Parts: sequence; structure tokens; C-alpha cells
Amino acid sequence: MTHTPHELADEFPEHTQRIHDLKVSDDHFAKLADDYHEVNRQVHRMETDMEPVSDEVLEEARKKRLALKDEIAAYLREHG
Repeated sequence: MTHTPHELADEFPEHTQRIHDLKVSDDHFAKLADDYHEVNRQVHRMETDMEPVSDEVLEEARKKRLALKDEIAAYLREHG
């Protein structure tokens, strides 16, 4: 399996344990993390042409990933 860029552990290496703990104990955070993981995988497939799409579709997926990442970062600050 190839490495997918932008995994949460790569984006927030200083919070790896906290991310794991929140995924197990906090349903809202677990949903955020799952949504991020799903969108990140989609973006990766689009960027590698495994799922060819228009530039607009790719851009929207990247924006969604960034919004989720921002929400996760805020959650980690508030609940850290």
C-alpha cells in the first residue's frame, strides 16, 4: 500500500496520541476524523488519476479537506 499524504498523524505529529484518544472517546471528533480520512483518500485518488475528475471537482475536494483539517485543529486546541 502506498503512503497517502496528509494523514492526520502527518499533519499533527505532536498530537498523534491525543488524536487516537479522542477518536476512541469522543464521538464528534471520531466523525470529524473519519470524514477527513475519507475526503483525504478521495483527494489522493483524484490527484493520482485513479479517479480522474475535473479541476473544479478536485479543488472542491481539497477545500473540503482543508475545512475539516481546520476544524480538527481547532478541536485539538480546545480539547487538548
